[in-house]
Amino acid sequence: MKAVILAGGSGTRLWPLSRDLKPKQFHAFVGDKTMLQQTYERLSFLSPKDIFVATSSAYGKLVKDQLPQLPANHLIIEPSLRDTAPCICFAAHQLAKLGYGEEVMAIIYADHLIQKPEAFKQALQFAAHHIQKNDVLSVIAVRAKWANPSLGYIRIGKTVETSLKGLEIYELDCFTEKPNEAKARTFLASFKYLWNTGLYMWKVNTILRQFERFAPKILAACMKRETYAKAPKISIDYAIMEKINPKMVHVIPADLGWNDIGNWGALHEELVKGEHGNVSSGNHLAIQTQGSVVLGNQEKLIVTYGVKNMVIIDTDQALLVLPKEKAGDVKKVVEEIRKKKRLKFL
Repeated sequence: MKAVILAGGSGTRLWPLSRDLKPKQFHAFVGDKTMLQQTYERLSFLSPKDIFVATSSAYGKLVKDQLPQLPANHLIIEPSLRDTAPCICFAAHQLAKLGYGEEVMAIIYADHLIQKPEAFKQALQFAAHHIQKNDVLSVIAVRAKWANPSLGYIRIGKTVETSLKGLEIYELDCFTEKPNEAKARTFLASFKYLWNTGLYMWKVNTILRQFERFAPKILAACMKRETYAKAPKISIDYAIMEKINPKMVHVIPADLGWNDIGNWGALHEELVKGEHGNVSSGNHLAIQTQGSVVLGNQEKLIVTYGVKNMVIIDTDQALLVLPKEKAGDVKKVVEEIRKKKRLKFL
């Protein structure tokens, strides 16, 4: 199995910590290691020769600095930002050129939080074994915890296989991309729907054949670095996964402690501990403070008094203060900053 870590996203919803020049995957939210470093360590059950990182030229140096153990030829530099479909196609083409066409390729995101690494390992190994036998496309999904309208959903069909460790593989019924909140609530109540993590797995040559059939313009553009910028800008979900015959896609539900950390509210949901329900880092003194996210550094004391359900993010160049219920609107804040041409703060 070859794991390809995608580390080229911008993460604007976690501004001001996540910035254009250093997005969220290069920051430490949990512990001392960055999300990229934690992702790499989570794959330590693989040999280093089986781990690759795909990113843009803007972040190549950051990857090298944070993963000095990564061999130079395992860093796949995406010629330009064209969303996940071209990135994955380009990476698959690079692996095929290295002679890995018949090996299983796992797509891993550098900016996802996974708090159960052993379950993650078992799910990947189970899926890889299943793919080698059946040559299907697979996705590791997670049970929906709440009616989140910001995520894609997967409806599962009948059971295909069960492992000795209790993992199951299901046929895919259908994908549903980011439903409205009312529909998301019906999904949650049905117990037939899972959150789509984007943790896709397939044989390298198999996914390239799907690009040849469903997205030939992307495949043609990804054959050479010089033509890559001509690739349509589209996600792997829209370009391939929602077009393919559902019978070719199998789903493995797993309890990974997963969250894509799409905004500060999601970070709070995953990391909250203690009776007051706060998540904080740096030099924070909380007085009568509840349900809040407060991030700073050790040099500056942040005191919160009588604060409830707030997000306070203090960095060297910017300070963000907003109600936690508005955490999903940070992207709008970034758009407004861009509109006002205060680009140095992005």
